[in-house]
Amino acid sequence: MKSGDEMLSEIFYWVLNMSIVGSAVGLIILGLRKVRALPRFFVYLLWVIPLLRFWVPVSLPEKSSFATKTVAVFEPEGLPTLVTTNFIMAADTYFPVEYKTNMLESVFSVASLIWAAVACFALIVLLMLYAFAKTRINPARHLKDNIYLSNKITGPAVYGIRKPRIILPEGMAEEELKYVLLHENAHLSRRDNLFRCIALITACIHWFNPFIWLFLKRFFEDMELSCDARVLKTLSESEKKRYALSLLSIAGENGLLHSSFGGAKIRIRVENILSYKKLTLLASIAFALLISAIGLVLLTNAQVS
Repeated sequence: MKSGDEMLSEIFYWVLNMSIVGSAVGLIILGLRKVRALPRFFVYLLWVIPLLRFWVPVSLPEKSSFATKTVAVFEPEGLPTLVTTNFIMAADTYFPVEYKTNMLESVFSVASLIWAAVACFALIVLLMLYAFAKTRINPARHLKDNIYLSNKITGPAVYGIRKPRIILPEGMAEEELKYVLLHENAHLSRRDNLFRCIALITACIHWFNPFIWLFLKRFFEDMELSCDARVLKTLSESEKKRYALSLLSIAGENGLLHSSFGGAKIRIRVENILSYKKLTLLASIAFALLISAIGLVLLTNAQVS
């Protein structure tokens, strides 16, 4: 039976491999998000692909996969083989991990301890930030339904995960309230705060990967842009302009754990609002097929040679 240090070292080996593959997929998504023809909602969905890559070490083999250097880890009789990537190439066997040299084993043993210590610290900080956010919203005054008013925030936002609340700053203009609530309710219906938290936990686990922080920032931006797109489906041309004006007049405050009305880059959001066009059914089907094809290539691993 393996010791705790050996198990931790093996887990870190898997995490490191997932981080390499997740980074490669994330960079592809960064390239795809620059294609202006892609609707923001579809770009937002594309971030699920690198997220799965950062968490799931195995996948089905597929000839068209971009991920090479694979090894089989599970070959049940009569069932599909599960394969994983082995980009590090520091082990002779992968399941369980048996390192090629004693020196490599020692290096991964020390590195895994550092990784685990920093990851635990980052998760503790995340919990502390969540607790601090709760102290800010607990004194909020109830307005109606799940809407509250507070003098401790500068911009509207959705706080909480299990029982989320829309918190508005005191003294908000009535003409802006409609558009703010449309935006925040869109966040609520999609459970964006939950996905925000999952993304942050992913960053804590892969803290050593510099790309993860870039992906996190872009994911939050695309979350707001896709939320705008969802709201715009229900607005007329004149209302779109008023929605954009509301966005400009409410500065808001950015936060890690809450979805705010004024989050992401305001200039880009306003440009997207003013240029928004509704998708036709045919276009929606075409984009759905495109995402399925991208997912097939990026979520699978190459067949074992």
